[in-house]
Amino acid sequence: MTSNSGRPSRGRFAPTPSGRMHLGNASTALLAWLQLRAAGGAMVLRMEDLDRARCKPAYAELLIEEMRWLGLDWDEGPDIGGACGPYTQSERDERYREAIARLRGDGWLYSCYCSRAELLQMANAPHGLASEGAPVRCGCRELSPEERERRERIKAPSLHFAMPERDIGFRDGIAGERSFRSAGDFAVVRADGVVGYQLAVVVDDLAMGITDVLRGWDLLDSTPRQLALFEALGATAPRYAHGPLWLGDDGSRLSKRHGSVSLSELRAESVKAEEIVGLIAWATGLIPKPEAAKPAELIPVWSPEKVAQEAIRLPGDWMERLR
Repeated sequence: MTSNSGRPSRGRFAPTPSGRMHLGNASTALLAWLQLRAAGGAMVLRMEDLDRARCKPAYAELLIEEMRWLGLDWDEGPDIGGACGPYTQSERDERYREAIARLRGDGWLYSCYCSRAELLQMANAPHGLASEGAPVRCGCRELSPEERERRERIKAPSLHFAMPERDIGFRDGIAGERSFRSAGDFAVVRADGVVGYQLAVVVDDLAMGITDVLRGWDLLDSTPRQLALFEALGATAPRYAHGPLWLGDDGSRLSKRHGSVSLSELRAESVKAEEIVGLIAWATGLIPKPEAAKPAELIPVWSPEKVAQEAIRLPGDWMERLR
């Protein structure tokens, strides 16, 4: 598999090191790895640690350890380096500021003086985007210079990206054809100066030459915003695919009440890596029953058409099925 531009495929797994790796993270990592390895592509590991209050180096170290324990490897990353480093977002701020300056100079950005509460009151943000901003423009873009100056004396502004007012469609590698109405303007820099996720991930994917992105279903409706950013930066976007979410048998997100869901807990209970890999492959639709397997053994059966589009509900006896 090559990219739309004819370049060799490059993918990435880009976790947030704010906690222990759980089954949902492991599922995304395995599917992304299989997609690239089946195509003979390169795999990049990137730590998305912009939220410094929640992200801890210890979690990043544990994540690397547990990915290797699962049998996953990568060609570039924070532990082994590479030509596109650094591979930790907190070390890439200069690149984000360069992109912000370009977008601002091209007229894509404007100062917003609204509080987050005010933005959320204007409309109900669509699922998955609530933390990014409201799905309508707030009016700050049309403020006069005098009004901007007055408001800036009261509150430091955030910088918002002006989404084009049109449908944005794309073909998802798992979900198929998708089209979204403009997902609303959103912050690329918060009022406290922290760069927003949507911008950072686009700048990083562009700088690292990422051609294929496989990530969780909860990020599907973020895709139009990222496509718009790639377009504004004059760049070709990667191909996207979104793997299924993991739920307990009651339909809620996996948590401790559904059993040991972190890899650390499962390892402490002497569960083998091959058993977890087999469980993920079965639950996502790659194999017909949960059988122990190493990631490399699943490369021949990889097919995005097999991957479940519906959320995965683990049965109540899922831990027994690991045995």
